[in-house]
Amino acid sequence: MFSKTRLAATAVLCGAALALGACGGGSEAADTSSSSGATGAPVAGGEGRILSLSDPSSLDPAVLGNAAPIAAVVGNALYGTLLIDDATGKIEYRMAESFESTDEGATFTLKLRSGLVFSDGTPLDAEAVKFNWDRTKDPAVRSTYLAEASLIASTEVVDSVTLKATMREPVPSFAGAVVNSSLNWIASPAALKQGQAAFDEKPIGAGPFTLQSWTRQADLRLAKNPKYWDAPKPYLDSLVVRPVSDAGQRINTVTSSGADVAIDSNPENIDKGNSADLSVNVETLNGGFFMALNTRRAPFDDVRARQAFSAAIDLEAVNLAVYNGTTTVPETLFTAESPLFENTPLHKTDRAKAQALFDELAAEGKPVTFTFSAFPSTENKSLAENIQAQLATFKNVKVEVKVVDFAEIPALRATYNFDVLVSSSFFRAPDPRLTTAFSAGSAANLSGISDQQLTDALSAGRTAATDADRKAAYAKVQQRLAELTPVVYYTRATFAAIGGANVGGLRQYGSGSLLPEEIWIKK
Repeated sequence: MFSKTRLAATAVLCGAALALGACGGGSEAADTSSSSGATGAPVAGGEGRILSLSDPSSLDPAVLGNAAPIAAVVGNALYGTLLIDDATGKIEYRMAESFESTDEGATFTLKLRSGLVFSDGTPLDAEAVKFNWDRTKDPAVRSTYLAEASLIASTEVVDSVTLKATMREPVPSFAGAVVNSSLNWIASPAALKQGQAAFDEKPIGAGPFTLQSWTRQADLRLAKNPKYWDAPKPYLDSLVVRPVSDAGQRINTVTSSGADVAIDSNPENIDKGNSADLSVNVETLNGGFFMALNTRRAPFDDVRARQAFSAAIDLEAVNLAVYNGTTTVPETLFTAESPLFENTPLHKTDRAKAQALFDELAAEGKPVTFTFSAFPSTENKSLAENIQAQLATFKNVKVEVKVVDFAEIPALRATYNFDVLVSSSFFRAPDPRLTTAFSAGSAANLSGISDQQLTDALSAGRTAATDADRKAAYAKVQQRLAELTPVVYYTRATFAAIGGANVGGLRQYGSGSLLPEEIWIKK
């Protein structure tokens, strides 16, 4: 019998999935737990069948999201990685030989391995990295990671394998922003210049696999790249990635050997995978998934409406309805194991307070009416419907649920045309991702909260010279988030790769980003 990962025993030690510190910063790390899966030396050959939550909207690396459970494995397959991190948060170099700062994050020098080539044989050099990083920073590209890329003021090619990045302000933890964003993926500039439609037909990267075919909403087929730099990887000859939005179908397909791996974030599926003696690799992070309340427009431009929403919701009822009680509700921003932990609850159910606030707003002619924009996944629809049902027990509040396709998400995020939308901010160390999520003026500030005290505290946390100053700054951050209620965290971010018992090499980095070149299947 293979050993199993027990979700109940998964401890979160502190971490940064979307922004981890590469230099210094101690050992703030997520807990990454794994079953052993197939044992022995990796076996070459065969085809891996992987289930993801949804189809990517494009194969453009700037648009792909480098986080489980949708597109990260596709990005890693096509483009490889410059950097990754291990379970302790320590940076490991892949296509990069080094990524260093000698001036406390004011500038960084990236040095590539010599001889890297794209799958068409053209060089992956410093000019290619510059093109990709500068392009991701262009708002017209509408990158998921515009905020991370915008931390860079300018880039300069030093020589064919060396790029210098000058930051807008010192960001000592910027290596983590690379690890956890599409800055980690470099595509052929010549191919990108052909336009999105042409690129989606024939993406050119330097990853372990190349695209064979892509039938949207059906399957994405990849073949081993003979020019991949890290031979004998990848071990598999081919991959098939298929979207399955239904959580039950994902776990049942792996259990019945209809697929080899499911990339998942559903706590109930992780629990079932452990119980079925499957190969389960789990990573859990600080922060988590939240319901963003759009403070740019009514009703949530009024802090009382946000506070009423939060006080009205019973998150344990959400846990039971959506996850059968298997998830962890993040009552605080940091886990108790984190050195930045403060016992500052971000949420407290108080029905009397909620009704009083709803009544107060209605008396002023501002009854709380809004739309919850839900994604077409099982858990997201269940979440929206449960929120709707809970609020139906109150007066002077009305919520509609609108299911939107995954392809619509980038536009919703870019235009902020929503009332309530699920998003996330999960991390090992909090900077810079927490800053991009809640600082005034940040493109990634989905709620639109604009509070000078919060922004100043986030800035102080990023630049603090001592642990005591850093802790004090993030204590202020937690206090302001609790008071302002721009979001309601409802579950910790738990990412898993769930494979058959004959699957080996399941490894994630960053925010649940699965490395396909490591996977092998025992015959």
